[in-house]
Amino acid sequence: MPYFVHLLFMNFLYSILIWFANIGLKLVAPFNQKIKLFVDGRNETFSKLESSIKKDDEVVWMHAASLGEFEQGRPIIEKLKENHPSKKLVVTFFSPSGYEIRKNYEVADVVCYLPLDSKKNMRRFVNLVKPELAIIVKYEFWPNLLLQLKKNKVKTILISGIFREKQIFFKWYGRWFRKSLNAFEHFFVQDENSKKLLNSINFKNVSISGDTRFDRVFEITKQNNELDFVRQFVNNSYTVVAGSTWEEDENLLVDYINNSATKDEKFIIAPHNIKAIDIQELKKTFTKNTVLYSEKEGKNLENYQVFIIDTIGILTKIYSYASVAYVGGGYTKSGIHNILEPATFGIPIVIGPNYDKFKEAIDLVKLEACFKVDSIQKISVFLKKLYKDKSEREIAGEKAKNYVVSNLGATSKILNYLNNERKTK
Repeated sequence: MPYFVHLLFMNFLYSILIWFANIGLKLVAPFNQKIKLFVDGRNETFSKLESSIKKDDEVVWMHAASLGEFEQGRPIIEKLKENHPSKKLVVTFFSPSGYEIRKNYEVADVVCYLPLDSKKNMRRFVNLVKPELAIIVKYEFWPNLLLQLKKNKVKTILISGIFREKQIFFKWYGRWFRKSLNAFEHFFVQDENSKKLLNSINFKNVSISGDTRFDRVFEITKQNNELDFVRQFVNNSYTVVAGSTWEEDENLLVDYINNSATKDEKFIIAPHNIKAIDIQELKKTFTKNTVLYSEKEGKNLENYQVFIIDTIGILTKIYSYASVAYVGGGYTKSGIHNILEPATFGIPIVIGPNYDKFKEAIDLVKLEACFKVDSIQKISVFLKKLYKDKSEREIAGEKAKNYVVSNLGATSKILNYLNNERKTK
């Protein structure tokens, strides 16, 4: 197929897919709370931008798919805001799980959803925001958005990028998608493989900077992480903190806690899903003395063995009290949640089997700072071993912390690039 015919066909096909996606989401929204948030939130995007951005504003815009990607971009935008306080900061999300938690992010002037990637939407969005700098985090490659940024000559960079051979850019039929990558002035990627893949399709404007999340999680260790109610519950005991758990994770943990744990082991569980009805069901499955965060007032927390955190926003601080961390998501299609948050506190980590998409998990498993479990038998073996052997916990924890420290510096590399570019103009 001739190149220009291929481009026209792909452009038409993509536009049709976006149109159908828009209709489908609106039809499903009344029956699905997450989709409803997705649709309703986007209905407010343009009005938020119109009321918040003036003609002469100098705008820095960052886009993140969800909460994890936001945390990757956060060190960059906070430094930019600190160094250039007069600039307006716009942050957009694709997913409700990111937006709902960070919609009141105090550093940003505007936080909203990114519109669906139609030509009309993206033309309007870019013309309203008028960013002097666009920062895309990790892998949000929306073709119409990128083409509009290129057309408007917006300085656009990718940070903490990660590329894999299976992505469409590297397939024979991916020419139209490859074209959209021309919008990027520079790619800051996490590893050598990503650089080689981009080089293979003739993108040479690539630097290996590493992952900005390392800088972010390391900064967390310097903040005040004290939580009086957690300290009271832990009471200097060996404590497993299970973060962002899904039902499959919880089934394993419940079995271990009910059938294998000694009375000297304590457990804090922070589920991914905190719907009241599901939290109550989870609480009922434990035979050990269990308390909820929402019911903790007036309770003598040190008398409980299991503490279920049915709220959001405090998991990172809770990790600072852990002897061992279990990070959930390893039995889901999307994979494990953030394991760098517990790693930065120097504690061993246990995860489920689906972690192949996460470089830091692969690295930490190889270092024996992180341990994969895929059955009740294996989780019992590893948790019991870590409970009994303090020396092994300390060795694994030290490896985890050293891994974080050895990967610091991505933020400085990106900021140095931006500062040098500004000086040369």
